[in-house]
Amino acid sequence: MKLQLLIFIVLRYLVLTTQEDYEKEFSTEMYDLDNITYSEDELGSSPCRASLPDSWNMGLMITFIIVFVFSMVGNSIVVYVVCYMKNSRATTDIYLMHLAVADLLFSVTLPFWAVDAYTGWIFGNFLCKVLSGFQEASVYCSVFLLACISVDRHFAIVRATRILSSRHLLVKVVCFVVWVMAGLLSLPVTIQKESFNAADLGQSICYENLTGESSDQWRVGVRVLRHTVGFFLPLLVMAVCYGWTLVTLFHTRNQQKHKAIRVILAVVVAFIVCWLPYNISVLIDTLTRGGTLQVKTCETRYRLEVILNVTQLMAFMHCAVNPVLYAFIGEKFRNQLLLALYKHGLISKQVWMAFRRGSVNSVMSTRSRNTSATM
Repeated sequence: MKLQLLIFIVLRYLVLTTQEDYEKEFSTEMYDLDNITYSEDELGSSPCRASLPDSWNMGLMITFIIVFVFSMVGNSIVVYVVCYMKNSRATTDIYLMHLAVADLLFSVTLPFWAVDAYTGWIFGNFLCKVLSGFQEASVYCSVFLLACISVDRHFAIVRATRILSSRHLLVKVVCFVVWVMAGLLSLPVTIQKESFNAADLGQSICYENLTGESSDQWRVGVRVLRHTVGFFLPLLVMAVCYGWTLVTLFHTRNQQKHKAIRVILAVVVAFIVCWLPYNISVLIDTLTRGGTLQVKTCETRYRLEVILNVTQLMAFMHCAVNPVLYAFIGEKFRNQLLLALYKHGLISKQVWMAFRRGSVNSVMSTRSRNTSATM
């Protein structure tokens, strides 16, 4: 909660500051964040400036660093706890561990984008390609793993079978396939991203260096692929599986099944809240660049840039959210984490037993209520 409040305060400050700077300094200079200029025909008026002020860039850098720190610490703990489980590790735990690894991979790129937001790209062409590929692959991997988890929970709860849960090797093969698919889908961005000097900015940028008449079609095509395969189709799979699962749980009195699904639903809801606004705003931007939607004024273009950056911050914040959900909602994760801390001497036996006793009492109380209701 503290992380979310801190990010909210930073975002609020940036939006207010950006609005003030915009009202004071709005000019007609041709320049935008994506370094794609808009002609008079595209804007319906003279060429305009859609750049954001320096205060915004500083805020982006600070926010990226904050998210990076929380994500690296939180997801490292998740990977450690799941690896520590060993014998008690379930299928979902394996998926969640790979999800944490994907978030770690995404987090590694944040310090570079933080510097880029403030000073431009100073890390050369190789890192531009590699880090862009890492970021793209981690996003694909995250959403594919969430879809796999929804299918796994569907079989385990709705169909009351352990087809995947009893075969950890098969689950690992599925995770391997997910990583391979994510890597392949990230190749177009990796190939096209380049570091080059932007004359308009007077600095280097890491961007898709496309030229010719087909450049806009290529960019729109990559974005459409990201929207469909990388978000909306997996989201449809999750909606069907979890919708079916929730209907089944609604007709049962097994509280343990309810607890098993609670963490996963929280993870999926967090993913939707963080990524859906960004995908919608990027879709609008894609339609604008493709000419389907017309941008009539410079002010409209400027506001679209602000929305893109705000929703991007929300999306990037997602990599730090999941560990918080595990810690506050996942009873099994908390118990395993406390056990690991106790065995390494980081907490006393009294503290570990107190939390363990509370968890056991909660489970016993739930079972008692279920028995009474049944009788």
